[in-house]
Amino acid sequence: MPLLVSKVPRALEIKARLFGFELGDLLIIFLYLSLSNLIFGTTRLKFPLVWAGTVSIAAALYFTKRGKPEKHLEHLGEYWRAPGVLSAGKPDTQYQPYLDKRPSEENP
Repeated sequence: MPLLVSKVPRALEIKARLFGFELGDLLIIFLYLSLSNLIFGTTRLKFPLVWAGTVSIAAALYFTKRGKPEKHLEHLGEYWRAPGVLSAGKPDTQYQPYLDKRPSEENP
């Protein structure tokens, strides 16, 4: 009985990228392109606001994220929204136990 063989991609951990952009970045770029074209598509400002704006956003995302880990901008936004001081030893005030395990006063 021969051994069953199948082709496997060499790098399974590589994320999906198109034109060097992550999929979330492409969503931002195309959302800006469609909304600005909807608003300014019939005016004289179509070229500077729609096309130059889209190219500048794409270039800014491409060059600022070069050499950074994936989802860098999302993690940077979460860092900026976090409180100024994070303490590892501070008690968690939002923790609520599921079951109350304190001994009752009726049962000694």
